[in-house]
Amino acid sequence: MLKTRIITALILAPIAIGGIFFLPPMGFALFTAAIITLGSWEWANMSGFEQQSGRIAYAAVIALILYSLLNVSAVPVLWLALIWWVVCFLLVRSYPAGSERWGSAPMRALMGVLVLVPAWVGLNHLRTGGFQFGSTDNNLLLILYVFCVVWVADIGAYFSGRAFGKAKLAPRVSPGKSWAGVYGGLIAVGAFALVVSLLASANATETTLLVVATLVTGWVSVLGDLLESMLKRFRGIKDSSGLLPGHGGIMDRIDSLTAAIPVFALIITLLGWLAVGPL
Repeated sequence: MLKTRIITALILAPIAIGGIFFLPPMGFALFTAAIITLGSWEWANMSGFEQQSGRIAYAAVIALILYSLLNVSAVPVLWLALIWWVVCFLLVRSYPAGSERWGSAPMRALMGVLVLVPAWVGLNHLRTGGFQFGSTDNNLLLILYVFCVVWVADIGAYFSGRAFGKAKLAPRVSPGKSWAGVYGGLIAVGAFALVVSLLASANATETTLLVVATLVTGWVSVLGDLLESMLKRFRGIKDSSGLLPGHGGIMDRIDSLTAAIPVFALIITLLGWLAVGPL
């Protein structure tokens, strides 16, 4: 299994890096739309679509929605995402109670729209918006930052959870996660934000606001992971798919990012660091 995971990572890493950091905006939009569309095919499985035709049709609908949003302002979609993740907190917190209200295939399919579409919109907003923070105005570094927030949160959660993780965060959804892991992840991303602010020559106000924005983003990223875990548990599956040998599916790799990206994009837009730009 370890060998398979390493081989898959070695193949996918150059593709992901090239697609995200070396394509022009439209190429970036198409590349990320392809990833989201594949993720939607997996979401159809988590929604309970038994037939392959239904999963493909759902992915096609998501792709059409993304296409229809090419020239639409990102901000309303990002506000919708923020509201949705507040709702997700309540859903995860109450599980399994309340699952009868969202457990039908159409409702779970709608949940996928609310997760996947804003993630794509937010990511492209980060890529094309007018960005300025401290002495930095490189949108690619902005995208790398939000990715790193999720990765740093995961690393911090892993080590603090192993050392102190006795109190479980959501045992009915994801028994392995602990409150200590959450706190450790937030401490790690807070420290990361301070380091980045220093490197970007940010002033005290910018630094404080970035730390707050990063902590909120780190917390929301946990919700992204928990929501997918809840749906997989409800569906009775371990992985979203087998598309990535040794890693599960695409959704298993981007679940935290689907929550973190739109919320972070909205926060820094409201703070005035990111202006809406053309695709």
